[in-house]
Amino acid sequence: MDTLNDECCDSTRTDSQRRTVLKSALGLAAVGLMGALPTAWAEQVRLMSLTKDQRDQLTPDRVVALMKEGNQRFRSGKMQVHDYLAQKRSSANGQYPAAVILGCIDSRAPAEIILDAGIGDTFSARVAGNIANDDLLGSLEFACAVAGAKVVLVMGHTACGAIKGAIDGAKLGNLTGLLDKIKPAVEATTYSGERSSKNADFVDAVAATNVRRTVDEIRRRSEVLAGLEKDGKIKILGSMYHLVGGKVEFYD
Repeated sequence: MDTLNDECCDSTRTDSQRRTVLKSALGLAAVGLMGALPTAWAEQVRLMSLTKDQRDQLTPDRVVALMKEGNQRFRSGKMQVHDYLAQKRSSANGQYPAAVILGCIDSRAPAEIILDAGIGDTFSARVAGNIANDDLLGSLEFACAVAGAKVVLVMGHTACGAIKGAIDGAKLGNLTGLLDKIKPAVEATTYSGERSSKNADFVDAVAATNVRRTVDEIRRRSEVLAGLEKDGKIKILGSMYHLVGGKVEFYD
């Protein structure tokens, strides 16, 4: 019996020690995540969603820097330990995302994971080929002008199927009209090699052109977003996610 009691006590002490070590590790990681931001803020961002005050203190450039840091953690396999249930609870009565990301629907390019973001950190808009149609422009305007996001990030990716379809002139129901919106990027891409969907380098070159054209389209077609950017309240930029290696290349 005494032996059993000793084992139980040892087990209790071990569990307690593990919890202490885990809490310490999370606290240290949180400080590293947010850099110069206050420690209390850093811990809250890891375990909770952003508050309005926290989001509003961030500049557009700082938001971009945090996304770059998040992608580096993703690439190195040292991602945050997210308490998604806590983030869900803390954001239930309000959301204050710092950015809105217009990405492709490709299953291999989930922006929140690639940038190591939590619930409530970013708005996510996804459509094949990361194009900007009227509905998506309205969504981006809501994210920034109404909800207060500081960054509009257009994220394309390598080996994009929508880009390949546009190159090939594929036709399939409503997809035909969507691909027609990408075709100008094919024509606008300067490339001296084989201009074929079988040429991975050409596909990626067109994807990069498409991202930059989408950024230009957002500025041209949305007076709301263009005005916010002119006033320094938001930043609009493009990026390319590399499926091999996991790097997000920012065009800023």
